[in-house]
Amino acid sequence: MRAERGRARLRATAAGVAAALLLASCGAGGRPEAESGGAEPGVTAETVTIGAHFPLTGVAAPGYSEIPTGAKAYFDFVNDQGGVHGRTIRYLYKDDAYNPTNTSQVTNELVLSDEIFAMVGGLGTPTHSAVLDFLHDNGVPDLFVSSGSLLWNRPETYPNTFGWQSDYEIEGKILGRYLAENHPDAKVGLLLQDDDFGDDGEKGIRAFVDEQIVEAVRYAPTTNDITPQISALKDAGAEIVVGFTVPSFTALSQLAAQRLNFRPQWVYSNVGSDAALVGSLLARFSEGAVDDASSLDGALTTEYLAGVDETDDPWVRLWQRVWDEHGGDGDLTNYRIYGMAQAYTFVQALQAAGPNPTREGLVRALETVGGEFAGPTFAPFRYSADSHAGVSGVRVARIEGTGSEALTPVLLTDNGDAPITESTTEHAPPPEDGIPDVEPVN
Repeated sequence: MRAERGRARLRATAAGVAAALLLASCGAGGRPEAESGGAEPGVTAETVTIGAHFPLTGVAAPGYSEIPTGAKAYFDFVNDQGGVHGRTIRYLYKDDAYNPTNTSQVTNELVLSDEIFAMVGGLGTPTHSAVLDFLHDNGVPDLFVSSGSLLWNRPETYPNTFGWQSDYEIEGKILGRYLAENHPDAKVGLLLQDDDFGDDGEKGIRAFVDEQIVEAVRYAPTTNDITPQISALKDAGAEIVVGFTVPSFTALSQLAAQRLNFRPQWVYSNVGSDAALVGSLLARFSEGAVDDASSLDGALTTEYLAGVDETDDPWVRLWQRVWDEHGGDGDLTNYRIYGMAQAYTFVQALQAAGPNPTREGLVRALETVGGEFAGPTFAPFRYSADSHAGVSGVRVARIEGTGSEALTPVLLTDNGDAPITESTTEHAPPPEDGIPDVEPVN
């Protein structure tokens, strides 16, 4: 087993948690004897079962439906090399069509019928919000939500929930400071999804360009036309438009702007700025009238992972290897890379939880050493007993074709009035065999 080979990169930083990480005694199938508290859900001697919800169909499916295929490919890659502590990872993901009612239904199935050990990577701010209380009430570790909402960093209320990606507030802060420094006289408009996604992003960006903002408009994620919102931004004289939008609404904003002959400097949140996907969505939404993969050329965005176009990056080379060996149909994409990167982090957490994982021990391990995990993200996680926030920074980039050019170094910050600083840590390459090696917390 990998964690027993003496190549550990991480050591426990606190003593006295071993008892919380280990089951008392194991009976048949590797589960605890009945007198020691009953079976740990989702764990046998051979497997650990985890689950997630994703929009495999519906308006948010383009791009996002590829995330779990990337995660599964990486889990299969790990399983092929023996799994974690001798157990293979069984990964179940179900379609919620980006509908909170469906999210509640499939999450209920995953927890009560499939008896998952943990929820890993459930996607969406409005969707995952609908199941926070259910997961909390059932004691299910709720790890690495695929959303940058601040909701996932409330350990006092949801002690089992952890974010993963850079949250929308710190992304907004870093974008806002870049605009204030490089476009101090420009009139700024905001295009915001009408939920915590938009609210958190607006909070961050207003910290630096509040006086430059001439209009802020919102859209419901259930609509299919945002021409009125784009028209309002044009009428307000916005020279820069910052969009906290998912990919389908990035495409809709581009389509509406073309129809209105509105050509501001576009700035999009990382979650909605995949140029290849936006181009394909433009073609679909315009019924072929617009087919322009370069529609986002010159737009600004943020990055916290190397993209699929960075073929010389050692992490991208690893992801390509994983996809070639264990992927399904289609090519490696940025969304599949996202899923693989999340899966890599979960493998680290499961290694840290030890050879006899418990739900409580998994959470404790993340709080104890999760902030020290080395991996594919440009910046470290902010995990501790007091913080369940994800990646601590991003770099600003300009979109060029289906790739990008970095405009800043990786910039680090935290929520509120925390300063923005430049990262001084070199991004380490992946281990040679592509699998992390985290020593159990003890």
